[in-house]
Parts: sequence; structure tokens; C-alpha cells
Amino acid sequence: MQLKYSSLPKAILLLEDGKVFEGKAAGKIGTTSGEICFNTGMSGYQEIFTDPSYFGQIVVMTNSHIGNYGVEENEVESDSIKIAGMVCKKFNQGFSRARAQKSLGQYFEESNIVSICDVDTRAIVRHIRDKGAMNCIISSEILDVEVLKKQLAKVPSMEGLELSSKVSCKTAYNVGNEKAKYKVAVMDYGAKKNILRSLVERDCYLKVFPMNASAKDLAAFNPDGIMLSNGPGDPGVMKKETEAVKDFLALGKPLFGICLGHQLLAQSQGISTYKMHTGHRGINHPVQNIISGKSEITSQNHGFTVNEKEINSNPNLEISHVNLNDKTIEGIRLKNYKAFSVQYHPEACPGPLDARYLFDEFVGNMEAAKG
Repeated sequence: MQLKYSSLPKAILLLEDGKVFEGKAAGKIGTTSGEICFNTGMSGYQEIFTDPSYFGQIVVMTNSHIGNYGVEENEVESDSIKIAGMVCKKFNQGFSRARAQKSLGQYFEESNIVSICDVDTRAIVRHIRDKGAMNCIISSEILDVEVLKKQLAKVPSMEGLELSSKVSCKTAYNVGNEKAKYKVAVMDYGAKKNILRSLVERDCYLKVFPMNASAKDLAAFNPDGIMLSNGPGDPGVMKKETEAVKDFLALGKPLFGICLGHQLLAQSQGISTYKMHTGHRGINHPVQNIISGKSEITSQNHGFTVNEKEINSNPNLEISHVNLNDKTIEGIRLKNYKAFSVQYHPEACPGPLDARYLFDEFVGNMEAAKG
């Protein structure tokens, strides 16, 4: 039986800098911690919660109502909820969509997700935007702030944290029609399902490899192209994976990187990455394609980015996309390889489909290489 909103237990959100917000429990009663971030999207909460790139993070949802259309089992981007916790204004106990199988509250309880609602999310977001990304802890079982401070002090910083190994597949698997026109090797650093769907829709047969796969492993599949997926954590500590990308490029196959895959491609060319003040998370980020001159509204989820000055001084690289809000780099192309990458999510889910053309460009590169 669902609790009435007014009867939900008390919960506390404590930020690393000592800021405290009191609210009510949402989901499982318990305690959770991680890096706090915020997403500005007005829909797509289920896809956000199951996105592996959010692993280890507590997400503040800025839309007023969360859970109002329930949970539909097909609207997921991985095999389970990946967020560490959630913060929202109004947590809907019921839902209005006929297609939904359960409420968000049931979904969280089954997945052991601890969250907090009935807090001023606008105040929280303004605080994070001012102070920057930081760790936090949510508890609906421990209401002593001093005790929570001691627990929070033990939580590691996202900077310097490798997390892809927590969400990457352990063994390779295939997706799609074996008789498809193109074969794509997908490096799974925390791949969203819609990346795979977007490739299969374009007549691609996929073999998804774990993050520790070698160029020799990929070559045995004899792919027409290589996809580097999204994923969580700090790319700067992924030294082996960065070196592996150099070997992937040496195979001479067209390559496409998304989000973490973009950062690893940049690092393979000697470009450093750094942690952003708050990062980009939402479905309304404007990006300009420098090559075509056109702009697109994009879906984004990242807390790290690549170094613009180092790209400009590298003769083998060119900037292809720029964020129109803060001018950070959103895409690069290699001049000496048929390889490109973007910082945002062209597969969306959730988000607009403006950038889906990038999958067509990747397929076009594979077609040209076949010829």
C-alpha cells in the first residue's frame, strides 16, 4: 500500500560544504551518498535514472513533478537504475499513464534507491551553480547531521574516480541482424541502449565489448567501424583505455565516440580533460556545428570536458562543435584518421533528435571505407 504524501517520513540532504535541506523520504528508507548534480529536463526521468553515465551520482530533478507518468519497462537505458539517489520537489505516489506498469516509488523501493522530496530544488540548484559540484548524502534513517557529516567525509571525490568498470559488460555480446550491411564493434564504457538501437536501425550488426577489450579482440570481429560509448567517472584516470584507443585507430576503421568515448579519443591524441564547475545535464543545450554552421538542441550528461587550447595547438585535430552557452568543446575530428566524436548524446533518450545525423555520418564513413 502506498503512503500518502503527507505521511512520508522525514529525510535530510546534507551537502559537502555543510548546507542542509530537510524534506521527506521518497523510495527506500535508508542512506545514500555520491556527487550531487542537476538535470534540467522536463521529461524522461526513467531514461535518466537508468543512464550508466550517472553511476555514483545523486541527481536533482528540476522539473516540479517527478513520477507523474509512472514507470514503463521498455523505457530504460540499461538493465537497472544507475543513479545513487534522487532529489525532487514533488514525488508523485500515483501515476496517470495507462501503459505504465508501476509507480516510481515502487520502482525505487525494488531497486533500493534512497531519495528525498519536498525540498526547494531551485535553492539547491542555485547553491550548486554557485559553489560547484560536490558530494552529498541523503538519509531517511539517520537524522543526526553530525553523524551524517562523518559518513559524508568518507565518500571519495568524483575527480580521480574510475567508474566504467562498475557498469561495463563483463563479456562480449551481439546485437542486431547478423546479415546486416555493416559490422560495428562497440566499446562499452557504460553504453546506453539507444546508442545500440540507433546503430541497429541503420543496418548495423553489433558486437559489444567490455571496456578492457584489446584491438586484437576487435580485429577478430572484423568490424567496418568502431563505436566508443558513453560512461561514468573521470576519463583522466583511464590510462589503459586511452592507450587502447590509439590501437583502435591503428586498425584503420572509421571511429565514432560519444561522451566518455569523446574524451578518451581526445586523450589518445594528447589532449587533457578537466572537471567542470557543474557540468552539463539536460535536454536543451544549444550546440553549433562549426563545419556546417548549423545549430542543434542537444541532450547532455557530463561533468568533464576536453582542453580547447590543446586542441587548437594540435595539427591533427579540428573542433567540429561548440556549446553556445559556455563555448566549451562539444566535438572534434581527427585529420589523419576517419574518426570523430561529440561530447553530447546524439542518440538522446531523453531529448531532441537534432543530432541523429551523426550516426548517418558514421555509417557514411563505413560505406566509403568499404568502397
